[in-house]
Amino acid sequence: VRSVVSRASRPRRPVVPTSDTTDITGRVKGMNDPEVNMFESLPNSNLIAHRKAPEATGIALAIVAGVPAPIKSLADQVIRSAASVPADLAEGHGRIGRDRAHHWRIAYASAKEVDCHLSFLCVSGAVHRGKAMTALQLFDEVRAMTWRLLHPDP
Repeated sequence: VRSVVSRASRPRRPVVPTSDTTDITGRVKGMNDPEVNMFESLPNSNLIAHRKAPEATGIALAIVAGVPAPIKSLADQVIRSAASVPADLAEGHGRIGRDRAHHWRIAYASAKEVDCHLSFLCVSGAVHRGKAMTALQLFDEVRAMTWRLLHPDP
């Protein structure tokens, strides 16, 4: 005869807080704690595109923050498409098969979209040309890496 032990009656192992899950007072940080950094809990990715994309996005967001009202819609589109690049790279990294490639294609296309809109803002004089060129170069590198993810050598 097999003994049945309910989950509720099983002894629980105590959770031992580690230094990266506690604050300076020793209080355990939870998911809703504002001091928990989302990126500290994410697994480390060895894809260089995952490291370059947020950098490119941060530069692009800073550049378009002060765009004047008449062309603010272009700046808003830069914000949406730039934020989409690292998000879709990350989501694709967490998927497999065609679903993975689908997200990586979206990331590639969003990086092209950033290129287009940021170039418009640069030509119009609404953003600093040197900073825009830095962001454009980084997005170009991200696109090249994403292309290689989509088209690996046979």
